Amino acid sequence: MESEQKLKGKNVLITAGAQGIGEAITKHFISAGANVAIHYFSSETIAIQLVNEAQGFGLKAVALQADLTKETEAKTLVEETVASLGGFDILINNAGSLVARKMLHEIEAEFWQKVMDINLTSMMYVTRAAAAHLEKNKNSSIVNLASLAGRKGGHPGSLVYATSKGAILTYTRALSTELGPKGIRVNAVAPGLILGTSFHNTHTTKESAEATTASIPIGRAGNADDVARAVLYLASEYDGFITGATLDINGGVYNM
Repeated sequence: MESEQKLKGKNVLITAGAQGIGEAITKHFISAGANVAIHYFSSETIAIQLVNEAQGFGLKAVALQADLTKETEAKTLVEETVASLGGFDILINNAGSLVARKMLHEIEAEFWQKVMDINLTSMMYVTRAAAAHLEKNKNSSIVNLASLAGRKGGHPGSLVYATSKGAILTYTRALSTELGPKGIRVNAVAPGLILGTSFHNTHTTKESAEATTASIPIGRAGNADDVARAVLYLASEYDGFITGATLDINGGVYNM
């Protein structure tokens, strides 16, 4: 495909690129011929497997561990990406977590800050460190992972998570206006119910998943590949005109 040809030889950093949606994104970039830096927090085994897969196709690949809620580690991650791949063209900000379901009366200040740091502050840390490298190219791309929860508010107990994901929608638009003059496009995807991932295996009951699936107009839940294809599209429009946009991947759920 023409879009995939645009990614050959491009250098990509995928945060949380070794589990769930992130793993699928990494695999799609490998299939598109991109060199990959695969960030992980605890999924070392899968990260190494993905590195081996990429290298088997003759691509550059590296697995890098970091706690992205720590600014120094986020900065080091970016520096190691550039050193390992020889450049930096595309950033996929995928890291995030609901952590736990808590209603308003159960939320402690520490919990609020933890979820915000994982989903939003870490994204800012990585992007800030990456921007100086990305702007060295004629065209670069950033794709942020938001969520349908950021539009609808999410299911009960996801107040903090939904708030952080809603902030990513605005963050994406604001950043696109700031980085556009530097040749960096910034877009987001907002997945709906994506089954088969550790996120929903941990935080969503079977009954809730079935009820939500029944309300989806297209008649099924999404999967990680649905999201990965959308991320690849936004990144592969390498010299395109799309920036500041959020692509909804939810099977037609728009009651927001």
